[in-house]
Amino acid sequence: MAASYVALLALSVCLLLLLLVAWKHWRWGRAARHVIVVVLGDVGRSPRMQYHALSLAKSGFSVTLLGFCNSKPHDELLQSDRIQIVSLTDLQRLAVGPHILQYGVKVVFQAVHLLWKLMCTEPAAYIFLQNPPGLPAIAVCWFAGCLCGSKLVIDWHNYGYSIMGLVHGPSHPLVLLAKWYEKLCGRLSHLNLCVTNAMQDDLADNWGIKAVTVYDRPASFFKETPLDLQHQLFMKLSHTYPVFRARSESSDPGTERSAFTERDALSGAVTRLCGRPALLVSSTSWTEDEDFSILLAALEKFEQLIDSGESLPSLVCVITGKGPLKNYYSRLICQKGFQHIQVCTPWLEAEDYPLLLGSADLGVCLHLSSSSLDLPMKVVDMFGCCLPVCAVNFQCLHELVKHGENGLVFEDSEELAAQLQTLFSKFPDPAGKLHQFRESLRESEQLRWDESWERTVLPLISDT
Repeated sequence: MAASYVALLALSVCLLLLLLVAWKHWRWGRAARHVIVVVLGDVGRSPRMQYHALSLAKSGFSVTLLGFCNSKPHDELLQSDRIQIVSLTDLQRLAVGPHILQYGVKVVFQAVHLLWKLMCTEPAAYIFLQNPPGLPAIAVCWFAGCLCGSKLVIDWHNYGYSIMGLVHGPSHPLVLLAKWYEKLCGRLSHLNLCVTNAMQDDLADNWGIKAVTVYDRPASFFKETPLDLQHQLFMKLSHTYPVFRARSESSDPGTERSAFTERDALSGAVTRLCGRPALLVSSTSWTEDEDFSILLAALEKFEQLIDSGESLPSLVCVITGKGPLKNYYSRLICQKGFQHIQVCTPWLEAEDYPLLLGSADLGVCLHLSSSSLDLPMKVVDMFGCCLPVCAVNFQCLHELVKHGENGLVFEDSEELAAQLQTLFSKFPDPAGKLHQFRESLRESEQLRWDESWERTVLPLISDT
């Protein structure tokens, strides 16, 4: 009896797939200007894939964006009449059973669910897929593409197996299986994009995959924030986060004041406060490839320098983002007992994040690539806002950060502390190194995402 049920189920699945294939082939051919963008993750936290979708829409394609809708994407994406966002179900791991069983169940569910969503979506000329995560998405998107006549484009942000290796170790069977899968299925794509020349070389030499480097570039909304918008942002955030509130009240009760700015009651003019703290920002996904103990140790040293009489400002350190290690580092921060430094760990709306970067004095990046082949997009965004950066060093960082030109590179907390001392000495000195870096970024005339995409990606898909 059990065997009969299994056979009946298998027959039903086969019939369903045959019907779906016939249906897709009946409709295929009318969607040459349609592209599916797949993110097996949170769309709101996948800026590069949002940018792909927007660039495709601006180039005349209709776009279906498949992904988890856990956080709000950019307004421009939501307002586009050429982009439809289709939510995927984010299945959490089972609470019982061995970890490998929990992971296996999740992968099987994601594979079936993603395939169903792809088959229910209007046929597309291309399927753009973010990798990682590529398990099981690469195989599923390739299979759906075979059924529907779609060409698979993989955008390699990193290697999924290398991220898994941070948690389980590089020799774990699950990591080795993921590497084999990624290497095998990665060759099934019609076109490959990647984020650095170092990754391009590695894909060619070790994976047999030919890829085109498409550097992350800042979107047009990453720019310096005008002073009046800075004040509005600080006042808005002060309702939720005390670090943005004024340290003292103005003698004029009509004056509106934040920790950094004030608006005159009569003229409405906004000015920076004399003796204001410096605003240091960082962003993170709170994962194993970013060691924030480096920053905390550097801040401890910075506080010691203030206590010893150095001419340094107090600091407001804002670390944005969500992720699994946030609670761990929040506890460490609370234990520090800083007197001259305030640390805040908010999750910002998509529209507020560029405004914050454009209002800050210094950015810090602690991204250590799990593969040593990708670049931190947060630094790209900071540079777009003409924000100088201190970044921890790794293999291909030189493709983005030029030490001594647009920022500084450090190896450990001692070096970072020394850089903070140099950059914030006699703050806000217009003749200081911090101001020189900002001027250098202003003069660099950085290439923006739209222009870069039109030069590199659009010609590759223009045959449609």
